Parts: sequence; C-alpha cells; structure tokens
Amino acid sequence: MPDLTITRVFDAPRELVFAAWSEPDQLASWFGPHGFTCCAVTLDPRPGGRWRACIRSPEGDEHWMHGVYREVSAPGRLAFTFAWESQGLETLVAIDFADLDGKTEMTFAQTGFPAAAERDGHHEGWTSSFDDLTGFIRGKDDR
Repeated sequence: MPDLTITRVFDAPRELVFAAWSEPDQLASWFGPHGFTCCAVTLDPRPGGRWRACIRSPEGDEHWMHGVYREVSAPGRLAFTFAWESQGLETLVAIDFADLDGKTEMTFAQTGFPAAAERDGHHEGWTSSFDDLTGFIRGKDDR
C-alpha cells in the first residue's frame, strides 16, 4: 500500500502548531485545501476521542470527514483515523511535532491507501491545506 509523508517547518513553537491541530476554532481557520472553508469542527483530542469536520468547496459542496484519536501526546504527537463519510476507506494519520530551536518541524504521515491515486489526491489536498496552516500560524505570531 502506498503511504504519504509530508514534512514542513513552521516558524513557531511546537505548542502553537500542536494547538492549531487540537483546538476546534484554530483548526477551522485553516483546515481544507486552498479555496475551501472549514464550516464545522468537533474535536475530542484524547485517546479514543472522536473528531468530525466538514469542508465546503467554493461551489458550496460539503465534504464531511471523521475519525478517532489513537494517540495524543501534547505537544509532540497526534495520531488519528481519517475517513471521508461518503467513502468506506479509513486511513491512519500520525503527526510528529519536533522542536527546532523555537521553530517546529511537522512530519505528517498517512497510511492505509489502497492505491497511489488515493494517496496522490490526499497529497495535493494536504499540501494546499498546510500552505494555509503556514499563513494561519504566521498571523498568530503577529498578534
């Protein structure tokens, strides 16, 4: 099965980057590919806790996703299942946040794709979403 790994460095402490993933209002500010809005988020970031979110396309189409947290170790690691509600495929996402002298290296890994096409579609969406996360974090640092 093909896996997806994306590494990004953010000019912010890892506590701030972790919070962008684990606090509903923050996640809603950047989550989803560029041009999409995150119109609903519920998070229970603890092992066994559930999460659910909806992203809305520029055309108004809603795409719901959900999962269960497997590991929550603030501010160093998050792991959770990920599934689109319109599909049966469930993948596992693991995110490690490493301190780099005040910056954060985020290593995002998603496993369980049945084929490269699904992995590649997620790569495009996550890459775009992480561009928005970069802007969100930059804005938080300016406050």
